[in-house]
Amino acid sequence: MKKIVVLTGAGMSAESGLKTFRDADGLWEEYPVQKVATHDGWLADPTLVTNFYNMLRKKCWNVKPNEGHKLVAALEEKYDVTVVTQNVDNLHEQAGSKKVIHLHGELMKVCSSNDPDDPRYQQLLTPDNCEVEPGTKAGDGSLLRPFIVFFGEAVPNITVAAEECQQADILIIIGTSLNVYPAAGLIHYVRPDVPVYIIDPQPINAGGRNITQIQKGASEGMQELSKLL
Repeated sequence: MKKIVVLTGAGMSAESGLKTFRDADGLWEEYPVQKVATHDGWLADPTLVTNFYNMLRKKCWNVKPNEGHKLVAALEEKYDVTVVTQNVDNLHEQAGSKKVIHLHGELMKVCSSNDPDDPRYQQLLTPDNCEVEPGTKAGDGSLLRPFIVFFGEAVPNITVAAEECQQADILIIIGTSLNVYPAAGLIHYVRPDVPVYIIDPQPINAGGRNITQIQKGASEGMQELSKLL
């Protein structure tokens, strides 16, 4: 069975109604990134950061996977599929994808602020219990923080994602500009003979690689690609 790795970014979830962070009307326009998505921001005002992610979680529970998410999940009928996502939502899982690697953390989880990667103190939140009261402590006595990789922090899953890319027979990239590192570097782990498909409305420069680009949104692009594969 051929192995497909699907790398997804903010454009994957945009059709579901989740704002992308970097677009002109994106979330960073409303909330300064330094205050809500950096370690220094967390230390300076954990209440602001906690409430920001409470707000995002509530929005996230009100959106559903789009056709693109469903078509990615449907690839599992014929291929061994790993999704590597820069997104912190759980729309791939909701659509039925079984193997999802989150590079930038998971919005629906909270963790210890002493050691975010200690699984003993990670908690999965539910739709009816998705708000964290500021000041709530994790099991180790530290403040409970969002399970999000803040800007400037290491990306623990990048090594796992790189290993998956090394084994890929096909790479599909959806809704990411390939400008955000370390995720953008994953294309370099794919063998030179592996076909690369990029789905994005904007023209993407893939660093000299021979690629097939479908200049459409996630859903239309996946419909077209599903026929090609």
